[in-house]
Amino acid sequence: MSEPNTTVANPADTPPGGSSPARTNPLKGALGGSVGRSLGLVIALALLFVVGAVTSGDRFLNVENLLTILRLASVIGVISIGVTFVITAGGIDLSVGSVMGLATVVASLKSVQLAATESSWLIMVLVPLAVGAGVGLLNGVVIAYGNVVAFIATLATLVAARGLAELISGRSTQIVTNRDFLKVMRGEFLGVPVLVWIFIVAAATGWFLLNRTTFGRRTVAIGGNREASRLAGIKVKRHLVTLYVLSGLCAGIAAVMMLGRTTAGTSTHGLLYELDAIAAVVVGGTLLIGGRGTIMGTVLGVLIFSTLTNVFTQNNLDTSVQAIVKGSIIVVAVLLQQRFAAGRPSKRGG
Repeated sequence: MSEPNTTVANPADTPPGGSSPARTNPLKGALGGSVGRSLGLVIALALLFVVGAVTSGDRFLNVENLLTILRLASVIGVISIGVTFVITAGGIDLSVGSVMGLATVVASLKSVQLAATESSWLIMVLVPLAVGAGVGLLNGVVIAYGNVVAFIATLATLVAARGLAELISGRSTQIVTNRDFLKVMRGEFLGVPVLVWIFIVAAATGWFLLNRTTFGRRTVAIGGNREASRLAGIKVKRHLVTLYVLSGLCAGIAAVMMLGRTTAGTSTHGLLYELDAIAAVVVGGTLLIGGRGTIMGTVLGVLIFSTLTNVFTQNNLDTSVQAIVKGSIIVVAVLLQQRFAAGRPSKRGG
């Protein structure tokens, strides 16, 4: 007869008064972790759908409107995925919106469109990707090897990239005329817009990269304790450069999507997108201080804000009220993050 499986409590773990420690409730533990956070976001999104259905009825629930929400979410969603990686590592990227605007301007230049017409429409995809990755590389080198604070470095890039875009375009809107490019980017696959498919692929790739690869584990480790990561053999500076290249690349992908959606390149594209991306990432559950990131949470955060915008639009409500509601959501999310951070052991020490 086998001996029953028992656990003997460590006397050192017994609290004052002699009582044994309470057993951990698995369900409570799960709900208090990533599952609980994601469930909370799903509930919040469901409540927004209920509000939209009650206030707008069929206008909100019809398939075309739901696809509109997804289209709105797709561009900022791809940017937010890149920002998630940077913030998880304890950094910040304020330049993504301006980088996206710059990439749309460069890709819509007459010379670039002429080259795309004479060879392949893929040139209009590769050019913004190169612009985004190039600016991200510049950010990463300045931050990692120049030891410039990420906030200051990317703020400078925000201003410079926007100014460069205005200079190149002459503050004018450049129309995309390449029909092959527009046909692909404005098309559908299985009834779903290509832009949404790009967002889905980017989210799935980001999730796999963060949760199932050494790259993702190193990103989380650097955000938790940069010095300890360096001592553990992680090439922290090189990894940080790669993260900012990834963030810039996501901004470049978003630029391609924006060109397809609006058929135009302009320096005003991406205005304040960096704030929307950071808001989605924070609401999604990624810690601003680094050490914890969630792609699924970011996707849900983006969908929450896109649905909120759609509900306000459907009901012709003041955009100022919408901004107040969005700001309140961000404040609550940050307060919850501070409460979580205060309850966990410090990982910054040596």
